[in-house]
Amino acid sequence: MIANSIFVTSILALACGFYVMGELTFLSPYRGFILHRYGAIIGWFALLAFVNLFAGILAVNRKLFLKDTGRKLAHVEKQLRTGSSISEELSERLAE
Repeated sequence: MIANSIFVTSILALACGFYVMGELTFLSPYRGFILHRYGAIIGWFALLAFVNLFAGILAVNRKLFLKDTGRKLAHVEKQLRTGSSISEELSERLAE
């Protein structure tokens, strides 16, 4: 789940980066000055934006793909305790 979130975040961050680079072509003659003077600030902002985007995508990913997990786990635990429909090996491990 984390790998999928990182993948989606990197795709969206690259798309945003390419869009911004396309819109700011008029600053191309000043590229050296801007990177020398504000490069660290731009880098920290990009990192912070990436982390926030990752957190949002991970939250959405967890909300959408982990629905009813507690109910499913409770159902499996009930089957393990009765030992009727789950394999005997799992019931033995639970008993230990």
